[in-house]
Amino acid sequence: MRRRSDRVPPHRPSAVARRNLALWERIAREYEVRNARALRRADGAAWGVWRIPERQLRLLDDVRGRDVLELGCGSAGWSIALARRGARVVGLDFSPSRLAQARQRMRRAGVEFPLVEASAEGIPYPKARFDLVLSDYGATTFADPNRVVPEVARVLRPQGVFVFAHASPFRTVAQDLRADRLGRRLIHDYFRTRVIRDLSDPSVEFQLPYGEWVELFVACGLAIERLVEPRAAANARSSYVSTADARWARHWPSEMIWKVRKLPAPAPRKIGR
Repeated sequence: MRRRSDRVPPHRPSAVARRNLALWERIAREYEVRNARALRRADGAAWGVWRIPERQLRLLDDVRGRDVLELGCGSAGWSIALARRGARVVGLDFSPSRLAQARQRMRRAGVEFPLVEASAEGIPYPKARFDLVLSDYGATTFADPNRVVPEVARVLRPQGVFVFAHASPFRTVAQDLRADRLGRRLIHDYFRTRVIRDLSDPSVEFQLPYGEWVELFVACGLAIERLVEPRAAANARSSYVSTADARWARHWPSEMIWKVRKLPAPAPRKIGR
């Protein structure tokens, strides 16, 4: 029987979360086909639009025997890769279509683990449940980080790690949404980049200035260990971005990967002598 402190907080998905869900239900198949090669690079254990292998970046601790949650797991490439490394994995996604793709991919890979249909703004697990939470352009992009990060901190155990890839604020302020390209001039107000509405589809993405990311981590009891800003290789190609945007990413960071760790709770202070 769960103790009162272990109860999962009730959650009602936000209007933005429901809007993004409608998008993913519509584009799930096309997304998987278009990015098939990229999604399978390094057997699924690769980061960001440039698909840099985890063995190169080494952002994750040893996952063997660890409880791992992937937020916005999509077709569960990361989850499958970590399950093969001995992790006890849970894949979470808000899209039934993406979870159906995950089940198909799991069967082909010959692995099995729980898949949960839920929003990362309300993770349906009690506190201190996981050793590692990760998201590769998943929940932290399409759900409000001011809701997601506190939820991640809640379900992480002390010394647990949260690693996630996200678009860089540099990309956000330089992106011409009408032309769908990156330019050499700053277009958008850096201090007003929290909600980005794409003019070409109904999606809503989230971004924070660097300082607000840091303040959010600190407020949630998370200590920053690494911030990686991958640079596109000279001959970089990606199914996620155009050739022109790949050239842009040689000069300015198009994405960032944060690694933060949950601090242990402070010891209770003694009263009196």
